[in-house]
Amino acid sequence: MTEQDLQIPMPDGSADAVLFSPDPAEPLPGVLHLPDIGSIREAHRGMAHRLSSEGYAVLLVNPFYRTSRPPVFPFPRTPGDTRTVQRMAELMAPLTPEAQRLDAAAYIDFLTAQPSVRPGPIGAVGYCFSGALALRTAAARPPQVAAAASFHGGGLYKADNPASPHLVLPKVTARLYFGHASNDKSMDGDAVLHFERALADWGGIYESETYEGAFHGWTVPDNPVFHPAQADRAFGKLTTLFAATLR
Repeated sequence: MTEQDLQIPMPDGSADAVLFSPDPAEPLPGVLHLPDIGSIREAHRGMAHRLSSEGYAVLLVNPFYRTSRPPVFPFPRTPGDTRTVQRMAELMAPLTPEAQRLDAAAYIDFLTAQPSVRPGPIGAVGYCFSGALALRTAAARPPQVAAAASFHGGGLYKADNPASPHLVLPKVTARLYFGHASNDKSMDGDAVLHFERALADWGGIYESETYEGAFHGWTVPDNPVFHPAQADRAFGKLTTLFAATLR
């Protein structure tokens, strides 16, 4: 496995990234891996490495390049802690919908230009806040993004909010997958219900399901709520999605 640390030219500077590709490095389908609020770290490197070993060139990026290089938290990240909440707000503030659209285009342009990436459609996957970013990525480049997945994606449906991620669905042509946590304040049961109605109205190919007994963040190994069995199930869903759309 080749693991290469890189800098991506971006609209507002340069973004840290890591490109994973199996050996021998024959051109393979490309996948954009969008991490959670903790950005690039060992947990997400391991997740990207695992996906790449299935036969993909995987680009793990730092969505918070405007604010910080990794590690983006200079102290232990504790859910609900005042410092953690303040830092999350600092990291998220520059990521307006327009910034996310521009960033998605830059990530895709960089990924598809790599020699290890085979010409053709790519996939995107996001975790927690970046579940919405994966959806916006599919909307930013419909001809290029054939599949997008979100795991414990927060705020996918925001009632009466003109910037709600679900509103980009009409632009999307990708096949979509959404894995929700049964215990998630950022995407509760009512929000999931409304989001699934929006998906049905969209009319594209999708799957949306709730993982019972799972909490927000359950797929990421360094999270206290990591659920190994449900994380393995989620990984199986992800590889099935990409095998059906990128091969």
